[in-house]
Amino acid sequence: MTLNSHFGVIYLYKLIYIKRLNGGIMRKLSKLILALSFVVSVTSSAFAVTVASWGGAYTDSQKQGYGDPTAAALGVDINWVDYSGGLSEIKAQKEAGAITWDIIDVFAFDTINGCDEGLFVKFDFDKDFPAAPDGTPASEDFFAPMPSECAVGNILYSWNYAFDTRAFDGKEPKTIKDFFNTKKFPGKRAIYKSALTNLEIALAADGVNMGKGGELLYRKLEEEGGVDRAMNKIKELCTDPNGGCVFWSAGAQPPELLVAGEVVMATGWNGRFFNAEVGEGAPIKQVWHGQGLDYEYFALVKGGPDEANAKKALAMMTNTEMLAGSAKYIAYAPYRLSSLEIIKANEPWYKDGKTEMMPQMPTSPQNTKKYFLVDPFYWADNGTEIGEKWEAMKAGL
Repeated sequence: MTLNSHFGVIYLYKLIYIKRLNGGIMRKLSKLILALSFVVSVTSSAFAVTVASWGGAYTDSQKQGYGDPTAAALGVDINWVDYSGGLSEIKAQKEAGAITWDIIDVFAFDTINGCDEGLFVKFDFDKDFPAAPDGTPASEDFFAPMPSECAVGNILYSWNYAFDTRAFDGKEPKTIKDFFNTKKFPGKRAIYKSALTNLEIALAADGVNMGKGGELLYRKLEEEGGVDRAMNKIKELCTDPNGGCVFWSAGAQPPELLVAGEVVMATGWNGRFFNAEVGEGAPIKQVWHGQGLDYEYFALVKGGPDEANAKKALAMMTNTEMLAGSAKYIAYAPYRLSSLEIIKANEPWYKDGKTEMMPQMPTSPQNTKKYFLVDPFYWADNGTEIGEKWEAMKAGL
């Protein structure tokens, strides 16, 4: 069975299950179909550890940076499959009694919900994950605490902004306030289509003290009038005759808009800006002041087809050396602090053999002088209400 036909069976299962045609008969049939796909998958992969991730350059960096080296060290095959996020697929596998994934790359809230629902294994963190080379326990070697007992950090990426180096006659914006300063830096800005991270940077630019990891920003957003203050700052930017807003939705758009000269500054993801600047020679430069750090985690599936080997593989893939390896292939920061020391000591670290990666790491000391950690709890609790206000604000521009 090919990979495409395997996922075709999974998709067929989902259609059958969701529609629940003919009640119990079809549910039994769906379980049989998925169980069959599981048997074929296991037979063809010789019980390889299977990791579900997001695909593209990101999964390539995982596979090359630490997946293949871990597989070689442990003598266990590690296969990577793409998925679209969320917990629906692993829930479907569990419901059918035919789990095919061992490890999943997930967002913070998925680790919480999956842990609560018994989908993922709970970790004894310092027992299950190795210490840093200097003996620092794993629990103290990760940049930020884990959101649940079922999570182990993978990478951190940045919501920062970049500017067109051709736009300002040699002047360079350097702070988050400069992003909103249309008098000194006139021109349109590209910002994310939703409120996420826009409210945080708006308050920071409006003079709110960020606090450690942005805690004071979220405290202000929780106060009466805090969200309105942030939205008014965005509205002011978007309606300014010297400014104006272009809303982006896909990660490739911000650097494209900058290169095309349609905007002079754009928020975006640091990995996309890096690929444009370093990989394609685009005339852009990143600004880290006021960045928002976001996260990715691994979770170990409870009852996966090769849980024992998967647990060993996960421990190795997230050790100091292995996480550093991913930064050879992508400009996302390894979650371990000690991994940065490896990068720093072995520059130039990037795969091209000439690009130093410490200046490109979102968590490096020079890039974390002013930053906030995106708060998944705040957005889970308030995202729907804020989203309605945000769309109303946009409609009135």
